[in-house]
Amino acid sequence: MRSFRSVALMLVLGSVGASTMFDVAAQTKREVREQAEASMVLTGEIDIGTEGQVEAFRLDKRAQVDETIVTFVEGAVKTWRFAPVLVDGQAVKARTPATIRLGAKNNPDGTGLVTLLAANFETYDETSTDNVTKVKMSPPVYPEDVFNARGRGDVLLLIQVGRDGKVLDVATEQVNLRVIANEANMRKMRDKLARVSMGAARKWTFKAPSTGDQKDEASWTIRVPVRFSFSDEVERYGRWDAYIPGPHQQAPWRSDKVLSADANADLLPAGGVFMADAASKAPKLLTPIGG
Repeated sequence: MRSFRSVALMLVLGSVGASTMFDVAAQTKREVREQAEASMVLTGEIDIGTEGQVEAFRLDKRAQVDETIVTFVEGAVKTWRFAPVLVDGQAVKARTPATIRLGAKNNPDGTGLVTLLAANFETYDETSTDNVTKVKMSPPVYPEDVFNARGRGDVLLLIQVGRDGKVLDVATEQVNLRVIANEANMRKMRDKLARVSMGAARKWTFKAPSTGDQKDEASWTIRVPVRFSFSDEVERYGRWDAYIPGPHQQAPWRSDKVLSADANADLLPAGGVFMADAASKAPKLLTPIGG
């Protein structure tokens, strides 16, 4: 039944089997696996003091996460320092959601190493008039062969929105997979997920900014994460997954922009759209992510 799978705007994966279409050459797959990094994405909420210090951190679904990981993450987050959050020029206490990616690799001596890879503190405000907001965004259809291969991944789209709220152009910035296969098969999966995502995005509609510094622009570029996942995703919270980042690409209409991958971009929260060329209003972390 199609209800078994789900595709949403910011829709996730785990270790998967390969279908006939995505048969894997064992040696090549082993080489990819050796290069892969296990990933775990956790969410929570941080209270920030007036001097940017972390006053409290609440990890979501704490009971589903191994206690060793909980201790590691909570200890790291409590050492973080943010730029003070200002309201009318005055430092205030603030509360922010946090999405955190951990990575794990096996060392040659058999020991394991867990690190903090990235964190994101963005929120999407559908009532904002300073930013592009969504009107209609029907999710893409899961490619049948990728679904049958248990292929899952995240597509990060760049979308150029005109003043009428319609899509002028769309490009794929990056496709990150949560499946281990050989390079050729992963390219096929990335291509299929990107194509169906871009096809759906061309039909989306948005509301243009009516206030703020960017309201008079001729067009705007937004980022939209599209996640392809299965129905066991909620149960997978707190578990390790494969994580194979794809190549980073620039949109043709942004050729004047510096091409630099954003390690936090694929942690953008579910269901949102985010201005690509505007300064983020999320709290700014000053501490290096790994401490």
